[in-house]
Amino acid sequence: MSTPLVVFACVHNAGRSQMAAAWFGLLADPARARACSAGTAPGPRVHPEVVAAMRESGIELSEARPQRLTPELASRASLLVTMGCGESCPVVPGVERVDWPLPDPKGQTLERVREIRDAIRVRVLELVRARGWAAAAARA
Repeated sequence: MSTPLVVFACVHNAGRSQMAAAWFGLLADPARARACSAGTAPGPRVHPEVVAAMRESGIELSEARPQRLTPELASRASLLVTMGCGESCPVVPGVERVDWPLPDPKGQTLERVREIRDAIRVRVLELVRARGWAAAAARA
């Protein structure tokens, strides 16, 4: 059986979904699950305030590039986690979908982006622990 793929999706793939996929990469055991992020209308780059907030946590997103959420990518997912893309996020038969109603960090103060970053970290940690995907350090 292949390793489960979690796709984190938002509109521009420049904030929430990028942070979620980065946290997943840090907190999940790659032998148990992997993640990527995508957007329904990808922006040109990750929001600078998101790059700054994640850098404070030791995660570098300056080279990350937004990508389009295609039906093909969504169909490869074991779990599609949506964040604010509403009806534009695809519904794919056979793919579990959950929505995390989180505010968009675009244009927010660094303090507010930190709050969003930390809320996403908590949700990702809960997800990897609940599914048995946590890396050894995250299981403790």
